[in-house]
Amino acid sequence: MDLFGLKSLLICALIFVPLERILTLRPPQKILRKGLAIDAIYALLNGTLVRACIFSMAAIVMSVAALLVPERVLDTIGGQPTWLQVIEIIILADLGVYAAHRAFHAVPALWRFHSIHHGIEELDWVASFRAHPVDQIITKAVSLMPVFFLGFSTEAIAIYFLVYTGHALLLHANVRINFGPLKWLIASPQFHHWHHADHRDAYDKNFASQLSIIDLVFGTFHVPGSAMPEKYGVDEPIPASYLGQFGYPFMPKPKERGNAEIGAVKQTPDA
Repeated sequence: MDLFGLKSLLICALIFVPLERILTLRPPQKILRKGLAIDAIYALLNGTLVRACIFSMAAIVMSVAALLVPERVLDTIGGQPTWLQVIEIIILADLGVYAAHRAFHAVPALWRFHSIHHGIEELDWVASFRAHPVDQIITKAVSLMPVFFLGFSTEAIAIYFLVYTGHALLLHANVRINFGPLKWLIASPQFHHWHHADHRDAYDKNFASQLSIIDLVFGTFHVPGSAMPEKYGVDEPIPASYLGQFGYPFMPKPKERGNAEIGAVKQTPDA
C-alpha cells in the first residue's frame, strides 16, 4: 500500500484539487498557498516513518494477541463479514482517536506536539498531513492497538485505512459540503474546520476523526448552524520550516528559556 508515496499523493491531487475548485469554501484561497511545500514534505517523510511504526506495532501486538487471546475469539472476529469488521474498526479506532486527541489538547507537554497541526492558517486537503510524527505515532498506537489485538482481518484493516485516509483529506479540504442530519453522526468538513478555528468558543471541541456522534455523547460537539470559521491557527509562534516545527516541541518555551538564561547568569562567578 503506497500511503503516502509520491504516486499516492499525485492520485489524491487529481481527486481533491478539482473537488476544491467545484465545491470551494474560500474561492480566494490559492492552490499554491503559503506552507503547501512544508505540508507536502510532511506527507512524504512522515508517511514513511508512521508506516514503519504501524507495521512494527502490528507485528508485536498480533504476536502478543496470539498468546493471550483465545483462538476462537480471534477466529470469530476475523471471520465476520468484511463490511461489518470495517464498521467495528471505525467505531473502536475512533474512540481511541478521541481519547488521544483530547489528551493532546489537555496536557501541555502533548499540546506542544499537537500545536504543529493547529498552526495551519489555510486549510486544504494537503494540510491534513501536517502533524508532528510523535503526535501521529501516539495517536495511531492508542487507536489501532485494540484493532490489531482483537484479530480483525487484513482485508478489513486495509479498507479501514483507505476510508480513514480519504475522510481525513476531505475533512481538511477547502470545500463546503452539507451533510444534513448526518452531521450529528459522521464528521464533516464543517465539523473539523471548527476544530481548527481560532475562535474562543470553538477551543477544545470536535475531537473525533470520523464519528461526530462521539463528541455529541461526551459534550464536545460544536457546529454552529451552517456557519464556518473566519480564521484558523493558534496564538503562539509556530516555526515556518519543517525542521523548526519538528524541533519546536522539544525546545523550552520563551519564558522558560529566559528563566534558564537568568539562572545561568546568576551562577556565573564574578570576574
